[in-house]
Amino acid sequence: MSAPRAPLRPLDDALAELLAHALPLDGTESVSTFDADGRVLAHDLVSALQVPPQDNSSMDGYAVRSSEIADEGVQLPVSQRIPAGAAAQPLTPGSVARIFTGATIPQGADAVVMQEDTEPAGEHAVRIMRVPSPGQWIRRSGEDVTRGAVVLAKGARLSAAALGLAASIGMDRLSVARRPRVALFSTGDELVMPGDVPPEQMKPGSIYNSNRFFLSALLRRLGCEVSDFGIVPDRRDATVAALGKASQEHDLILTSGGVSVGEEDHIKPAVEHLGSLDLWQIAIKPGKPFAYGKVGAAHFMGLPGNPVSSFVTFLLLVRPFLLKLQGATQLTPIAMRLPAHFELPRADKRREFLRARRDAEGGLQLFPNQSSGVLTSAAWGDGLVDNSPGAAIERGQLVSFLSFAELLA
Repeated sequence: MSAPRAPLRPLDDALAELLAHALPLDGTESVSTFDADGRVLAHDLVSALQVPPQDNSSMDGYAVRSSEIADEGVQLPVSQRIPAGAAAQPLTPGSVARIFTGATIPQGADAVVMQEDTEPAGEHAVRIMRVPSPGQWIRRSGEDVTRGAVVLAKGARLSAAALGLAASIGMDRLSVARRPRVALFSTGDELVMPGDVPPEQMKPGSIYNSNRFFLSALLRRLGCEVSDFGIVPDRRDATVAALGKASQEHDLILTSGGVSVGEEDHIKPAVEHLGSLDLWQIAIKPGKPFAYGKVGAAHFMGLPGNPVSSFVTFLLLVRPFLLKLQGATQLTPIAMRLPAHFELPRADKRREFLRARRDAEGGLQLFPNQSSGVLTSAAWGDGLVDNSPGAAIERGQLVSFLSFAELLA
């Protein structure tokens, strides 16, 4: 009599166990700020200066003493001209300074009148047509960054804006976590690489290997160094050899396909021969089969072979694991609440991740075919509706939405 099947594991429990195994990698590297997009900051970034360093003008116009302009139409001489980057002299009483955007506010001035609110009054004078209020159009020293402030915290994943912020405090290089080294391969004698066989010559039962392409792209987007081991034949000796080689110089071995328990599924016995394996059945749709283990010092993760299942389990389980390896602090996406512009009268008993996209009215449309083999749904969609087990959805109901813009960044 066969052993009773283990119950399906809740996704949150599986993720928590995975993350417990994901100890941050040793080692950091110094990279040019130009090259740090998407990398994870290894140390707090502390500013050694104020940004902006001095009070400066946010407009082209005239720096003034507001107390000297009680009425519209006051005419005053222009005592100096201050372009951005030039040193400003103290403002002579009873005068104004011609000033340009970004230029330092001269000592004694407490407001800027923008050019549009003035009129020329001869060669070296100007007429002020609007009474200024103290502080107007002045950007104060340190209003962006104060000296000694932590502008970016350790574990932040660096965005384009973060790189600009780092540059604004003088950082031309940044200390970041080293890249995870990932070995990627697929299993299955039915798999064919695009370009090797034209569509009209495909044998019955053969399919092109799509998983290899999107998994490689996802890994690189997460800052990984990827070693592509290609397609491993459906033989136990070939699988053992590939796993053994991959374990020597990689932090993670990632496979798709072959994680079930059929006669042609060799991943499970091969990993167990070389190390240890936990084969989980996770209570999600798509993406139920998932494996985690160790081969030597390398982590192992086995994804299901169906493309949408592989895609979704990568985003939900592999992505946060790799981010934690790099010391990132934000591991999971922030869900949005958006109205469903569809109905789901019959919900699955598992937690379901439905491919959807936003429409012009701000709601969500559902791809009509949610099969785990329909990769069109992931290319068409711009996110996943995270639907609780057994929960039907009515049109107009607010649902939880995970945006691909964040998951695929």
